[in-house]
Amino acid sequence: MKVLIVGGGGREHAIAWKLAQSDKVDKVYCAPGNAGIAELAECIPVKAEDIGGICRAAKENQVDLAVIGPEVPLAMGMVDELEKVGVKTFGPNKKCAQLEASKAFTKAFLEKHNIPTARYKEFTHKAELLNSLGIFGYPMVIKADGLAAGKGVVIAETEEEARKAIEEMMGDKVFGAAGDKVVVEEYLTGVEASMLCFVDEHTIVPMESAQDYKRIFDGDKGPNTGGMGTYSPSLVFNPELEERIRTKILEPTLAGFQKDGLNFKGVLFIGLMIGEDGPKVIEFNNRFGDPETQSVLLRLETDLFDIFSAVVDNKLSDVNIKWSEKKAVCVVLASGGYPGAYEKGKEICGLDQVDKDVIVFHAGTALKEEKVVTDGGRVLGVAVLGDTHEEARKKAFENVKKISFDGMQYRKDIGVVVIK
Repeated sequence: MKVLIVGGGGREHAIAWKLAQSDKVDKVYCAPGNAGIAELAECIPVKAEDIGGICRAAKENQVDLAVIGPEVPLAMGMVDELEKVGVKTFGPNKKCAQLEASKAFTKAFLEKHNIPTARYKEFTHKAELLNSLGIFGYPMVIKADGLAAGKGVVIAETEEEARKAIEEMMGDKVFGAAGDKVVVEEYLTGVEASMLCFVDEHTIVPMESAQDYKRIFDGDKGPNTGGMGTYSPSLVFNPELEERIRTKILEPTLAGFQKDGLNFKGVLFIGLMIGEDGPKVIEFNNRFGDPETQSVLLRLETDLFDIFSAVVDNKLSDVNIKWSEKKAVCVVLASGGYPGAYEKGKEICGLDQVDKDVIVFHAGTALKEEKVVTDGGRVLGVAVLGDTHEEARKKAFENVKKISFDGMQYRKDIGVVVIK
């Protein structure tokens, strides 16, 4: 079988790494890919958002299955277009992709189906929003409605911070059209965790849990990023909590999809806040989380191609998905200045020095004159398996120290439970 992966980040590298292990997969293509993915797959120089180009590449290479990694092509309707030209595709269609493309759409879905989440209100006029400062008290959670690469959320501690965030989102349009509508939410306290689920039209199967670290600095300080590291399984979860999530969130979500005619097939990423009054949904995403995928797929024992094929054919219930008991930690190495402005093209040294059993997933890299250089905000993910969380954590940081590039930054508390 031939598989085409769309995207070029750490998530796509992890998917390519796992698919390459399948006896059923003869060839992996990736568009556009990166320097790390190029070691596993044939990279095609087509941008992930180029729907026409991706469709042509899939047909020309006689691809049996396409896998869409990032959220933007999903929101654009890439799955619908690939299916029109006869290519089986893993990922939700454009209608379902609204669950990530619009925070207001998701909040309305959650409210309609009585799924626990924070109280909210949506605004389309800046003046009205400025007149509603602190409607749920402070901190005030302010979210750009549309896609903003994981950065469109501001937690304003004060009225001054809230005004600044609103001016930037709705006035200066720092997130473009994503800020045309803004969702304000009640601030939830607790421990943030995430759950990835495989979903077809009849079944929802949670993967192993993971915890992500969104803020740039240790101790969960500083601005939000796309994610500075993860570990799996999350220490926050226990059987009682998982059962509560299943009955209060997963089952009502699948039932809601069916009632609303959302024929969801792919991965549903559920961002959760685990508070004193139980788990609540912070957000839905329509795809593998990044960098959660790098930890979670490290622990997957079942053939990933079998799972993808089953989801596409609505036969997910036929697959027995197995996971390793080992613990995983992934530490992200980011460019200096990220999540703000950063420079690209910095030579990466030490990749040949890491331990043989350590996987370095490339997130933002490129090849330049046969050297691997930085090509994004998040550059690498150092991913490790261990018998215990502490063993995996220790080995991850030992190997992080073997890698260097100008301006490299990373959090030193990945693998530690963050209590808010």
